[in-house]
Amino acid sequence: MNRNPHVAVVGATGAVGIEMIKTLEKRNFPVGKLTLLASARSVGKKLKYKGQDIAIQELTKDSFPGIDIALFSAGGSISKEFAPIAAKAGCVVVDNSSFFRMDNSVPLVVPEINAADVKHHKGIIANPNCTTAITLMALYPLHQAFGVKRIFASSYQAVSGTGAKAIEELERQVGQVVAGKPVTKEVYPHQIAFNVLPHVDSFLPSGYTKEEMKMENEGRKIMHHAAFRASVTCVRVPVYRAHSVAVSAEFEKPVSVEAARAVLSKAPGIDLVDSPEKAEYPLPLYVAEKYNCQVGRIRMDCALDNGLCFWVAGDQLLKGAALNAVQIAEELMK
Repeated sequence: MNRNPHVAVVGATGAVGIEMIKTLEKRNFPVGKLTLLASARSVGKKLKYKGQDIAIQELTKDSFPGIDIALFSAGGSISKEFAPIAAKAGCVVVDNSSFFRMDNSVPLVVPEINAADVKHHKGIIANPNCTTAITLMALYPLHQAFGVKRIFASSYQAVSGTGAKAIEELERQVGQVVAGKPVTKEVYPHQIAFNVLPHVDSFLPSGYTKEEMKMENEGRKIMHHAAFRASVTCVRVPVYRAHSVAVSAEFEKPVSVEAARAVLSKAPGIDLVDSPEKAEYPLPLYVAEKYNCQVGRIRMDCALDNGLCFWVAGDQLLKGAALNAVQIAEELMK
């Protein structure tokens, strides 16, 4: 890999694309040259990187010769079409869509958990689902210590997970409700302001949604734990930016709150915020724009054997997306 790689961001104008550019800058990634790619309608727009204005170029099949690393966040259909073209041109793709995640030839990586998988790539590396990544930041260190068998979880997912238009929709609807005007909806099937929707992604014949099954399927692959089981309800909440997850986990070995805290206080990429008597616990409002996830409300689960309950929150656009992608790029540089 070039010591100062030519980096492209595909989907540069989207909510995650913008965070990718900011994250490359903030973490001083050794970018030799930055190319910003998006659809034809964004061409000519400019985005700032290190004080420079960089013009958006149109994504085409000829965009990739000379590019070393491409961070993709433009949706599954774009990844399906263009990631193989980029890989063929000699570029390493870090893909934020779900399209390649369960492909056996594509590593699915959270660097704090399975960084070593990066080196098995064949030109494409997948970024995990945001809720899965945030949950595993707390679950994996506990798994290493106690051996997780299964979890039951409910997610509280921010509208930023749907994209920039959903952020605008929540903003607009709050204004409409406060002003006593009729509420208009475009992105979600129901009003999201002052409401919660137990509906993230599309429904499967089982009654679970695709998003809900990602926790089990992607969790097994990332943790190298084929027997891991996860029953999840994913819920969209009227929060702008960070996801939270309530988890009940059952382990092979006996657990205690003290032992769990000791493990989590040393785990990379996660901060222990757990002083309920002072009303201190992870909150999406306070974890927004932070690189580390937060875990708290740690207690023995009274309905499971060797069970622990905890609450984890993380910035969906950062650890859930852009930060994790840039961390994978950093692994490629090692």
